Amino acid sequence: MNQIRSTIIATLSVLASVALASTAHAQWTVVNLHPAGATSSSANGVGGGQQAGDARVVDPFGGYSDNASLWSGSAASWVNLNPAGAFISHVFGMGGGQQVGSARVGAAWHAGLWSGSAASWVDLHPAGADRSQANGASGGRQVGYADVGGNTHASLWNGTAASWVDLHPAGANQSNSVGLGGSQQVGWAVVGGYLHASLWSGAAASWVDLTPAGATGDWIAFGVDGGQQVGRAVVGGVTRASLWNGTAASRVDLHPAGSTESGALGVGGGQQVGYATVGGINHASLWSGTAASWVDLHAFL
Repeated sequence: MNQIRSTIIATLSVLASVALASTAHAQWTVVNLHPAGATSSSANGVGGGQQAGDARVVDPFGGYSDNASLWSGSAASWVNLNPAGAFISHVFGMGGGQQVGSARVGAAWHAGLWSGSAASWVDLHPAGADRSQANGASGGRQVGYADVGGNTHASLWNGTAASWVDLHPAGANQSNSVGLGGSQQVGWAVVGGYLHASLWSGAAASWVDLTPAGATGDWIAFGVDGGQQVGRAVVGGVTRASLWNGTAASRVDLHPAGSTESGALGVGGGQQVGYATVGGINHASLWSGTAASWVDLHAFL
């Protein structure tokens, strides 16, 4: 889910820029980032003029494996980020000149951090964890999860394995942090059998449950910026794009009229991006804080 979410957000960031630049049907181009010799590739994040993701290339055993990858706008700029000693790696997010994801080290997946080269890789795997993964980076901090004692725990790092902070809320069965901005982190925690949209401010004790008491269905927060959180909530059996301002009671329903499903996946500068399903087709979407502000970015293609 993290890889799909990152790819959608990267695409939406471009589309949002196009929509804001013109009220007419915009011209757009596609740049093929696929590296020479790779059998498949994907871009999962974008920032600072660079793109990050994966490319499937020949491994030392003559087979093919996914390698964490970085581009600077062209296929020829491809940088293989796969760390020494790992045969499989992925990038799931990037920010502030850093790329984050995971690499297979021995028998376990380890959360990892890069700064533009394979040699820069930092192993973020916490001591005693069975598995870990980093999902996002911002301001020198990283978020993700670590499997501890058989349970997934939302996690926060400050650039080293030793800096690991366990964000797992008391009473939750599982948790995961998928986004961060400023001093806040967002994601989900399993409480009472459902995913609860979650907000942290650097510690497990800071956890804020963005899902109101009695709600059913899975609620998830995907992005945070400027004190706003975005995600999706299940209300009346319908998945609806949602915006919060730090509490469950502050939720704003962004679900556009006429859509059957929607979700907000990223937020920045008071605007939100995501998708809305219209006529059975997912439409890239932009909001400015209300359902009525919805802009159908699909119309610009």
